[in-house]
Amino acid sequence: MEFLSWRSKDEIAYIRLENPQEFNTLTLQLLEEMEDLLKDIAEKREAKVVVMEGSNRVFCAGHSLREIEAKTEQEVLTLFQTCQRVMKTMREIPQLIISKVEKAAVAAGCQLVAASDLAVASDQAKFATPGINSGLFCSTPAVFLSRNIGRKKAVELLFTGNFMSAQEALQYGLVNKVVPLEVLDEETDQLARAVTKQSLNIIELGKRQFYQQIQMEDFQALNYATEVISLNSKHPDAKEGIRSFFEKRPPVWT
Repeated sequence: MEFLSWRSKDEIAYIRLENPQEFNTLTLQLLEEMEDLLKDIAEKREAKVVVMEGSNRVFCAGHSLREIEAKTEQEVLTLFQTCQRVMKTMREIPQLIISKVEKAAVAAGCQLVAASDLAVASDQAKFATPGINSGLFCSTPAVFLSRNIGRKKAVELLFTGNFMSAQEALQYGLVNKVVPLEVLDEETDQLARAVTKQSLNIIELGKRQFYQQIQMEDFQALNYATEVISLNSKHPDAKEGIRSFFEKRPPVWT
């Protein structure tokens, strides 16, 4: 891989964007590498959490305007369709994805944070969807951004191009926590480890159920959830978890 690196430790896979000359922009090649890597991690089922990392200069500056300008309309469509597949893959893999944001997350970089299941930001991080400043409205980042934060704040970000601080991102629900830069790694790992103690089978089931029900009407969602939890109750890991609770011992997941 040319634009990504990754490592694994204690059932956590760390994916690092490695395109520093272009501020970690989501080029077509980087997106293709990310899609392949996420699918490989999903298939192997050795990790329970994926942590997305940027650099100490920038988390991700979104798509490359230079690349967009150089491509034909059809090639640009291919670029954005590839990004769409990456977002879909992020949603569909069994592992939870945590974005660890050290510095700026801009445009599609902000989308990457919003599409993640969890996010931890340093107090030096900031977020923006400034495409409109270049005449290219952040249409695709708007999808996940508007599903993370309130409409008024989303519209403000999308139509002014202004930055939002890490504390504002916490206030409006884009990130789970904001921590001093020097403890960002530690705090992110702590959150990841709180997930890795769980069964990957049940993480997968729960992730799918959460995103399916969230767009449903209340009692449609409750009907769906009732079916899911009934089936879940007879899963081998649920039986083991319940048994270990009564026996006062750590569960041993399949």
